[in-house]
Amino acid sequence: MVFNWLHFAIILFLLAGVLFAAGPLLLASLLAPKARGGDVGMSYECGMRPMGSPWVRFGISYYVYALIFLAFDVDVLYLFPVSVAYREAAGWLPFVKVFIFLFFLILSIAYFWAKGVFTWPRKIR
Repeated sequence: MVFNWLHFAIILFLLAGVLFAAGPLLLASLLAPKARGGDVGMSYECGMRPMGSPWVRFGISYYVYALIFLAFDVDVLYLFPVSVAYREAAGWLPFVKVFIFLFFLILSIAYFWAKGVFTWPRKIR
């Protein structure tokens, strides 16, 4: 294999990308003031002193709702470019593909509903 200008450019841009990523981190660790003690190690909570323990247990339903929201949000984001490209599509095949996608999306919602994921618990222990 012959080393040409394209290889040089790729290596140069790769090094530049690594420098842009690692450079600020390295400069911040070298030049940032090192303060210890006082309120530096305390967790930040809206500018007020935190009250109570920072290790509070939250119910799993918060995380389940967040994951379900992310999953369906990403699926809906997939539908926007499909709807834009749908105008130039020929035949019924793209429509059937989008319908199959939406069918599995609705099927997953029905599955989560049957498993009781959408029922909010009254008391979180």
